[in-house]
Amino acid sequence: MQPIPQADQLIQRLLARGPARLLAGAAGPCYRTATQLQLRVDHAAAIDAVHREISLTNDLGQLVDTLALFEVASAAKDRPEYLLRPDLGRRLHPDSAAQLLSRCPLQPHLQIIVGDGLSATAVATQVPTLLPLLMEKATSAGWKMGQPFLVRNCRVGILNQIGEILKPQIAILLIGERPGLATADSLSAYLAYQPANGHTDANRNLISNIHSQGLTISEATDRILALCAQMRAARLGGVSIKENLGDLPQRSRLPHHEA
Repeated sequence: MQPIPQADQLIQRLLARGPARLLAGAAGPCYRTATQLQLRVDHAAAIDAVHREISLTNDLGQLVDTLALFEVASAAKDRPEYLLRPDLGRRLHPDSAAQLLSRCPLQPHLQIIVGDGLSATAVATQVPTLLPLLMEKATSAGWKMGQPFLVRNCRVGILNQIGEILKPQIAILLIGERPGLATADSLSAYLAYQPANGHTDANRNLISNIHSQGLTISEATDRILALCAQMRAARLGGVSIKENLGDLPQRSRLPHHEA
């Protein structure tokens, strides 16, 4: 029987699992001053992440050069409308739909889309490293890749219309997560097998919490592509597919903090 770790060891292991404010201490009925000030900083970062406008040139310029990344838009005309009308973020602007047809090959094995979502900060922080690595490893594994692109003012449901237009076998949406007080730069990867009109979250799979204190870029890449391979083999996605982490490196099998 293995010895039970001491209390201080358990506490340190718990605190190392993620950025949640556990055992932060108190001053009377309140947080300590340092904790209170950090909360205000993190709250401001979360607000900035939600309202920030993504810039293809400034935030993702290197991908324009290396991957010919280009930008389209949802039906939401600006950021305020996007935040008030989630339904508009699930549809492409008509001009954008036409642009996809003219610039993207049809029926790729794997189509990667970047969406600003609720945190342009997450996209600017994670995507410049994650997207090229995903493209490189997927190409090396024999996947026929689509042309990646960015959707401004994007919601997850836009996968359905993109699926109807480009007919990918599997689509991956790299999208900024709703920021919290633990981190404002967490990215999610939504995976959909043959996405089409009428699909819901039950038809999609998700790898979340991609950030420096959660799932690393390397771990996320391995898990995304492993899940894609499962979906391809089973010819379906969503709740019928469960991650098989047995063949991944030990670190990638660990659960991660939910932001």
